[in-house]
Amino acid sequence: MLNRTRRLGVVLFQLGGPDTPAAIEPFLYNLFCDPDIIDFPFARIGRKALAKLISTTRARKVQHHYESIGGASPIRRFTELQAQALEAELTAHGLDARCFVAMRYWHPFTNEAIEELRHAQCDEVVLLPLYPQYSSTTTGSSLNEWQRHFRLDLPVHTVDCFYRHPIYLDAMAEKIDDALQRFAVPGNAEIVFSAHGVPISVIANGDPYQAQIEETVHLLMKRGGWLNHHRLCYQSKVGASKWLQPSLHQTLRDLAVIKVREVCVVPVAFVSDHVETLGEINHEARVEAQRLGFTQFEMSAGLNDSPKFISALGQLVIQALDETYSRSTIQVNGRQGAAPELVAAAGH
Repeated sequence: MLNRTRRLGVVLFQLGGPDTPAAIEPFLYNLFCDPDIIDFPFARIGRKALAKLISTTRARKVQHHYESIGGASPIRRFTELQAQALEAELTAHGLDARCFVAMRYWHPFTNEAIEELRHAQCDEVVLLPLYPQYSSTTTGSSLNEWQRHFRLDLPVHTVDCFYRHPIYLDAMAEKIDDALQRFAVPGNAEIVFSAHGVPISVIANGDPYQAQIEETVHLLMKRGGWLNHHRLCYQSKVGASKWLQPSLHQTLRDLAVIKVREVCVVPVAFVSDHVETLGEINHEARVEAQRLGFTQFEMSAGLNDSPKFISALGQLVIQALDETYSRSTIQVNGRQGAAPELVAAAGH
């Protein structure tokens, strides 16, 4: 049973993103310094120098993505809106709740969120990574960073993934329906589910991400009841090594060859709009689609602070509190992470 007399702290984890053009390179440096992203023999010696080299080069390559969305990432703003809405949702359930944002690679960092949690004098904590599907490169990395900094003597509960949650699926289906309604004949549009890619080596090491993404697509198509043709692709590849395929760019080219002219892209691994949805999909892929001869290109909007999505988050928190045991950490086994060129995230 829920204890409504105790103050609850809920920590929402995200990757974060640069809030100014000047923050792009240091944000990427933090990302490439992540031991859960880059790990190789003697990494402790060479990781920082390598991260500096990669982030300097990568910053120039992604600059135009940020320029296309106003020069900075909106992910902090959307995540803070989600935190505010979730706090109100939990309060409406009679809980004395405080919600905090912990970004992995840019402010507010995890240690900043922990300091806010301490000042709020919370009695217990729920960790809520905002990644519907689990990957060691996202959820795993965020929770490992939490473990490196958290020193408070409080009970901790963890939500590790939520792609099967029925209200989350309803929230996603609602956004897809909204996008499909922008077509003259909604049933004619090809639905392209686009997920953030990860290196194949990560999947080969036992990461469940790909299987969970594929299951998410199946569950969404069943939930929505759409008869449209659909397919799954991946985006945001970094480096020359092998990542999950096909890419979004290749998918658009393949569709153009078979004369598909209307496409609805669904960002299936994200819960808020950021550079990968607004820049890579809604700007870069849209321009490419026009060049390839598509007559209509639509993207379903991010969940952001959708009431249905916030309701799902509220249920996830309450369910975590109702568990008879606390899943306080996700143990990432001792396997090596990806090689330097196999970074699983390139910027939000």
